[in-house]
Amino acid sequence: MLAFVGDLAAAGSAMHEAFPVLERLADVVVLARSGRISRRGEAGRYSYVVHGRGCRMIGPGGVDVDVDFFGEVAAFDFSRLEYYGKSLPTPVVPTTEELRAAVESLKDVLAEVSPGWFTVSGVHGGLAGADASGA
Repeated sequence: MLAFVGDLAAAGSAMHEAFPVLERLADVVVLARSGRISRRGEAGRYSYVVHGRGCRMIGPGGVDVDVDFFGEVAAFDFSRLEYYGKSLPTPVVPTTEELRAAVESLKDVLAEVSPGWFTVSGVHGGLAGADASGA
């Protein structure tokens, strides 16, 4: 789970470097809808696709980091964590129970923004750094 947090931070940083006008990752949806950036493209070592109310960022090696935005907050649910796990170089397919236990054990790192949707506490829209150690 912490690996996802770290990859989300790295993807957010790549998006910010590619689009300095981003104050927070959620701004990518507004920019795409207004035509100021493409709905799909490249940001550093990441490709991205803006969808509905979110953004999927595919990183080096095909690592899939997908979030939806709740206001200014980048959020993810268990299905996004499952896709992420399956996209890792050595795929990991956690059960729902394992994901619940991981979320519960990381209450100091994660916050539930809506039932079943989580964000990284204290990370402004996924652009701030995060420690990916301790996968």
